[in-house]
Amino acid sequence: MTAATSGNFLVDAWKVLVIFLIPFGGGIPGGVLLARDKGIDWPFIMFIYFVSDLILACLFEPILKLLSIVGKNVQWMLKFSELFKLSVQKTIAYYGNRTNPVALILIAFGVDPMTGRAAAIAAGHGFVGGWLIAIAGDMIYFTLIMACTLWLSHILGDGTVTMFVILAVMLILPMLIRRVRKKKNRLTP
Repeated sequence: MTAATSGNFLVDAWKVLVIFLIPFGGGIPGGVLLARDKGIDWPFIMFIYFVSDLILACLFEPILKLLSIVGKNVQWMLKFSELFKLSVQKTIAYYGNRTNPVALILIAFGVDPMTGRAAAIAAGHGFVGGWLIAIAGDMIYFTLIMACTLWLSHILGDGTVTMFVILAVMLILPMLIRRVRKKKNRLTP
């Protein structure tokens, strides 16, 4: 029986959404595996994740605005804001020092949607355009992780092992790529 024919489809979709809203750890692989186990097909899994990104945008944007307003009057927040802008500039430079939408999508893909949105603000994009850029990068990342999770789970036959393998790859692979790039940059004259 698929989730669409069961009476608990909305309850199951809600459970998956809640897992996707977890801002760290196994949210993506855990949510994907739960959705699969509940009979939710991958296009709807992607839709649920998209909804989680929209919720994130609606929650994060007011926080950004509030911090911007309060930060102008609080010395340590002003300093933090300057450091954050510097961090965003360094992140943008890592992706070619361009602020075009493709570079900003890569930031959201490579870091997270909140950093993607912050980079989009720094590049002058407003609420809708900035979040479209951030969500596009995050949805590409999600699609990659979802496909890998479903494929590996099919191969291994164990959701728990799959989740830990995917989490390990999500954490270790970026560090390895940075290390290789640093080594390559040191060798290049």
